Amino acid sequence: MTLVTKEAPDFTAQAVMSDGTFEEIKLSDYRGKYVILFFYPLDFTFVCPSEIIAFDREIDKIREKDAEVIGVSVDSHYTHFAWRGTPRDKGGIGEINYPLVADLNKKITSDYGILFNDSVALRGLFLIDKEGIVRHEVINDLSLGRSVDEAMRMLDALIFTDTHGEVCPANWRKGEKAMTPTAEGVAEYLAGHV
Repeated sequence: MTLVTKEAPDFTAQAVMSDGTFEEIKLSDYRGKYVILFFYPLDFTFVCPSEIIAFDREIDKIREKDAEVIGVSVDSHYTHFAWRGTPRDKGGIGEINYPLVADLNKKITSDYGILFNDSVALRGLFLIDKEGIVRHEVINDLSLGRSVDEAMRMLDALIFTDTHGEVCPANWRKGEKAMTPTAEGVAEYLAGHV
């Protein structure tokens, strides 16, 4: 099952916000912005903090692109809070500048098709456009960390195609030439890049 081209399943859930407070958030409240929604298996684990911290390091650049990041796991918001309150050199993640959503009943994880063995989320990442449509998804096994650089590249590509109506070829990066979605446009691009 893929969610690409479909409306992102909406949810309302408790989250620990960037200021450390608890708040009920709703995904559809983020309409009008791009959203990088990513799932990770559990708090206080091994690969997860590397991804969470890597997204946090890029949060200012992401927000400059009119986008937000939301992390989700099957932990409670209290566990998220405790993990945020644990220093990084003691196995915690410290202060994170985006919400971590609690999915204790595993409904969100299930709705996104990434519930593994009825217990934890696979490493799913969903890029959602300003209208709430999933435009990109990638799902990794539990042991394989994601590339935040690739998530940023895909966000740039989505913004570019939404803005210019052109399409982005393989390995396209912001600032590079794209192609018009016509036979002539493809031929012109390939003539200059092969």
